[in-house]
Amino acid sequence: MRLSVERKPIRVNPDPKRVIARFFFNGNGRAKEVIERVMSISEETAFGIISPLLQEYSKRHRNITRVLNRHCSKLKPLFIELGIDFDSLSVYRKLLMGSYFTHEYSIESAAFFNPSVIEDPDQTELEDGQKRLIISFRAVGEGHISSITFRRAMIDQDNRITVQPAGSYIDEAEIVRNAVYNKKLFFEKAAITQINIDVLNELESKLDHHFEYANLRRIIMDSQKLQDDDMKRLEYDKILWLADSYYEIVFSMDTDISDRVIFPISEYERKGIEDARFVKFAHEDGTSVYYATYTAYDGSLIMPKLLQTNDFYNFKIMPLYGAGAQNKNLALFPRKINGRYAMISRIDGCNNYIMYSDKINIWEKPDLLQKPAFTWEFVQIGNCGSPIETKDGWIVITHGVGPMRRYVLGASLLKLDDPAVEIGRLKEPLLVPNSDEREGYVPNVLYSCGSIIHNNKLIIPYGISDSSTSFAEVDLDELLTRLKEDGVA
Repeated sequence: MRLSVERKPIRVNPDPKRVIARFFFNGNGRAKEVIERVMSISEETAFGIISPLLQEYSKRHRNITRVLNRHCSKLKPLFIELGIDFDSLSVYRKLLMGSYFTHEYSIESAAFFNPSVIEDPDQTELEDGQKRLIISFRAVGEGHISSITFRRAMIDQDNRITVQPAGSYIDEAEIVRNAVYNKKLFFEKAAITQINIDVLNELESKLDHHFEYANLRRIIMDSQKLQDDDMKRLEYDKILWLADSYYEIVFSMDTDISDRVIFPISEYERKGIEDARFVKFAHEDGTSVYYATYTAYDGSLIMPKLLQTNDFYNFKIMPLYGAGAQNKNLALFPRKINGRYAMISRIDGCNNYIMYSDKINIWEKPDLLQKPAFTWEFVQIGNCGSPIETKDGWIVITHGVGPMRRYVLGASLLKLDDPAVEIGRLKEPLLVPNSDEREGYVPNVLYSCGSIIHNNKLIIPYGISDSSTSFAEVDLDELLTRLKEDGVA
């Protein structure tokens, strides 16, 4: 008999009207033609075109003039090639130029799913039993490109959840590239991405043990100039794409959490940022930080990455390294165990593994933790977010894939001081798609990327057929009792 699970009468839906103004570029040749055409018109004509555009789009975007100016500035190298003095351009011509290289992108128009919930850093001025929450989602727009979006919510003493309406303006972060790279780790990751070995050896010989992005870029540009082979030149580009996987992003302080979207930035994630699993990580000194593991996808290769923030305004992003940092489904434990970081992964696409590390970005020696045991998970078992600490052990919400590719949620219990030991696993699914939840973008799928405990209840946000998100509530004591009764699979 399955546990009693209460489905909350609330559903968070995508908003296809929420759009972001993205930089649009169609190759140097086409871009130069557009630039020359815009330069050929008079100042009066330029003003006559851009003035009504600013009036129209200022109602849809925060500070559209800043966006257009930024996009125009990205064209500076082409202006130089065309012999155009960028600084001499009038304000309105720069804005008009930027508008021709800008397009609106609806970030939630195709799908909206795989939620993760964590505590909001701001828990001030609340009543007893209340807690502010931040919910992250995988949002999919045109071209099946995934990004991370957010909503803020409130849960009260009776576990009633109120999700705040999304803002009308979406803001893109400023990108900061100031990383210092470890040569050994960097080139180990480069080798995994199947970049030409001769190119790797050449660049490795020219770099110090630690190097900065600007130095790497200069060496690559110098090497590319000596190459006539376009395919070889592309291999050098791939090194820069990997370096671009390390960056910081900064959002304006006047944005609401729902206005901030983490959109693919580096080439190695150009096809999507998938399934962020957020966790509030407690350090041994009592301080805390928020981490999220996610999967970067470039259309053919995937790269596990780590995101870090203290305030959800400033984020640091870096790749994860090692034999355990492969495939998808990496989920970080919310604190160190026996002095080491701990992570669950699914490196072979089928089973759950556990691994430990002294460094949060290097993961080696994964050990098998769980294999599919029941009919509803025969295809694969994976995690649905970071393990949750209780007095009886670590609760891991799992997903199982069974016949007809039906995704259901399960649960396991791991030993508190040695999570490589499984204490119990539910013999029956915790949550399965009902008749109202099985249709949509991808049918018969329930999925979650992170849950919380509130008022002795486990609160599980879950995506429904990749089309919206709902919530389920499970009594914590009942769940722990059942897990111990069912025992090891």
